[in-house]
Amino acid sequence: MTCANWRTCHFKARSLSAYQTEKTGIHTTHWRFPTPDSNATVRDFATTLTVMNRDQRSARIGVLETAAPDPQRLALWELFQRCLKELGNTNTAYEFRWAQGRTERLAPLADELIRLGVDVMVTAGTPAAAAASRATAVIPVVMATGVALGTQLTDGAGKPNANVTGISDLPPGVSEKRLALLQTMIGQGAPLALLCDRGNPSSPLALSETQKAAQPLGIAVKDYWITSADEFGKVLAAMKADGLRGFVVAPGGLFFAQREALGEIAIANGLATIAPRREYTESGCLMTYGAPIHENYRQAASYVSRILRGVKPADLPVDEPTEFDFVINMTTAKALKLVVPPELLAKADTIG
Repeated sequence: MTCANWRTCHFKARSLSAYQTEKTGIHTTHWRFPTPDSNATVRDFATTLTVMNRDQRSARIGVLETAAPDPQRLALWELFQRCLKELGNTNTAYEFRWAQGRTERLAPLADELIRLGVDVMVTAGTPAAAAASRATAVIPVVMATGVALGTQLTDGAGKPNANVTGISDLPPGVSEKRLALLQTMIGQGAPLALLCDRGNPSSPLALSETQKAAQPLGIAVKDYWITSADEFGKVLAAMKADGLRGFVVAPGGLFFAQREALGEIAIANGLATIAPRREYTESGCLMTYGAPIHENYRQAASYVSRILRGVKPADLPVDEPTEFDFVINMTTAKALKLVVPPELLAKADTIG
């Protein structure tokens, strides 16, 4: 599949405001200047002037990443760059900033990208999108991954964060599906947990969605919170001590960046896991149920291409996935002494 025809895959649009038709081949740029009542800062005003004076035939893309530059992440950003080029954006420079899973680094990194005068910021992970949104009300922000709807990151045109759009990773129904799959694996009636990140704005939403989904299933769900990967051992040991046999991993760049350590510590504590991305299972977690991450980066490239041609972020729809991967790591299942039920084997891709 080429990048240009990404809309054949996995996403539906949820319009936050009226969709603006792009006039292909016509380059118009929309500038929003600060007014006395605007939330734009003096820094935003200076950035706007810098961008206006740049050669409009070139573009500088700032990438703000919650995770670390491991080979899989680098491959995703290479896909993004290739897709953007195929869409006709051949004169483009990139500035990458990586938080290495440490969310406290995101705010200064976002400020650094603004000082460099980037035309668009592309973010991975809800904390990165939140940091970019707080840093600027002028520069467009496109989420390649993250949770926007329900986290006040995308309120539509005329709002302080009308410059934010992208792909939202927590569509309706996915929390219930993850709980049901995990309970089928470890046994009906078993209490479960949700692992949350205190530094991620999407974790409270994930908790609310999970607890709501648990009620009709008759599942008790307890939430456990961390502030850094250093707490994995203590928190997962607490789950084991509380008699839990499995947990759901909330969406988040911190967990993705440390997925291998998370999988190892979960196995050491005898805990079954289900996470949002296939990459978790490939790194040792038991199960994943989530959308193919590659489609997010194809979609993000298309949005950036439209924005560079003058479409306002507030006029682009926030997209949600509609098709999902279900993967089981059979080596991890064996390590946990679990017999995978036939009904799960019939639905899953298996590795290990």
